[in-house]
Amino acid sequence: METLEFIIYPDGRVKEKVTGIVGNSCAEVTAAIEAQLGQVLSQEETSEYFAQVLEQSNTATTQATFSEW
Repeated sequence: METLEFIIYPDGRVKEKVTGIVGNSCAEVTAAIEAQLGQVLSQEETSEYFAQVLEQSNTATTQATFSEW
């Protein structure tokens, strides 16, 4: 489940936390929001940022041989 959490501090700073998005696609998801919020002062990547999406192939190869006795 993808989650965006925003904490707005009394001085106007906003802390954004993204969970549930694997890889650097979180930057694509949050780019428009960050552009509207203002200047980004710092970023801290989580372990999910460095994780890789695994794709599985469902292809099976079969081979049959028949002997002629």
